[in-house]
Amino acid sequence: MGKYSDLTDLVLLEKVLGKDPRALEELYDRYSTILFTLIKKIVPDNKAAEFILVEVFAIVWRKVKSFNFKTGDVYTWLIYLGRNRAIDSLKRNRTSAEKPDNYSDEYEDLFIIPYLDERIDALDLNTAFKIKPQMEAALDKLTDAQKYVLHLSFYEGYTLNEIAQKLNIPIEAVREKVTMAAHSLRDNLIGG
Repeated sequence: MGKYSDLTDLVLLEKVLGKDPRALEELYDRYSTILFTLIKKIVPDNKAAEFILVEVFAIVWRKVKSFNFKTGDVYTWLIYLGRNRAIDSLKRNRTSAEKPDNYSDEYEDLFIIPYLDERIDALDLNTAFKIKPQMEAALDKLTDAQKYVLHLSFYEGYTLNEIAQKLNIPIEAVREKVTMAAHSLRDNLIGG
């Protein structure tokens, strides 16, 4: 058998499904840096970010059956898994005085595990690194307002209603800003 480092992400995840700890270790080696960077952007505290990173891979080990192998999109699944867990932690800290800790297996299935549409093109780690400059250039072309609403949504986990309350503007205006930001981002990527 070849080295684990030669295996694709999808093959590694299939091996994790078979409870191969070496496959999980290889995925950790590949993704821990990018996931930690994302998590840290959402949850700035180092210890909390490290804890969430470990939790993400524990979730992968326990919930790998939730991954839709038809998508083949391990990269996006792991990125959104890390984001969702970090956002959940952030929201719990925001509302800790108001809500009890209700994290359960069912909660994790509903709110932490990402479910990817099979119609979306799969992305892998190498491709993500290759297109990073184009993505950054496309983001730089957005207005400050567009960047801010996307930041509130993606990195802080605010819903459209929460963004409307935070900015003290109607929800329709927020929906329009988010939609326009997403369309501008797409157009900037396509237009180069």
